[in-house]
Amino acid sequence: MKQKFNIITSTCVPLPLENVDTDQIIPARFLKATTRDERFFGDNLFSDWRYNADGTPNDDFVLNNPAFSGCILVAGKNFGSGSSREHAAWAIAGYGFRVVISSAFADIHKNNELNNFVLPVTVSPDFLAELFDSITHDAKTLVRVDLPQQTVTNLSTSHTEHFQINGYKKYCLMNGLDDIDFLIESKDKIEAYERG
Repeated sequence: MKQKFNIITSTCVPLPLENVDTDQIIPARFLKATTRDERFFGDNLFSDWRYNADGTPNDDFVLNNPAFSGCILVAGKNFGSGSSREHAAWAIAGYGFRVVISSAFADIHKNNELNNFVLPVTVSPDFLAELFDSITHDAKTLVRVDLPQQTVTNLSTSHTEHFQINGYKKYCLMNGLDDIDFLIESKDKIEAYERG
């Protein structure tokens, strides 16, 4: 879903598990789908944890806990490891998450998130632990992610960290552009270069 990024302030959904791989994010059986419908993949985000074998919601899983909501997922270290399936990023975006915060991401998954207008924010282990602590103690904890300034702030403690992002991807996110849109936007410059 193409949406421009600027500053996002939201409550968070905590997933304090490390090494969450793409098969856990979206199980392999859903890769056979012929749709790109975001809702389909969003409805099946973390499917094997989210639903019991009979299809009923697993009340112990955080996405089924009404206390936690928002467009920011706070995840444990090494988020998105495993296969390179882009479907995992589709599912995260389809559920409605705009930002994923972790202390480490698998590189391919991180790029897949960026390509699907989900902002992966890498923070220090200490900052991540503080976020989990704040959210656990108060589900209404707000986090502000400022893409122009490349900062993330825990508003319950006022602690802020700077995060890194590729300049090209930052520009695309802030302007709601995918790679094709960027090329079209740059068409005149490309043609001028070709003429030169």
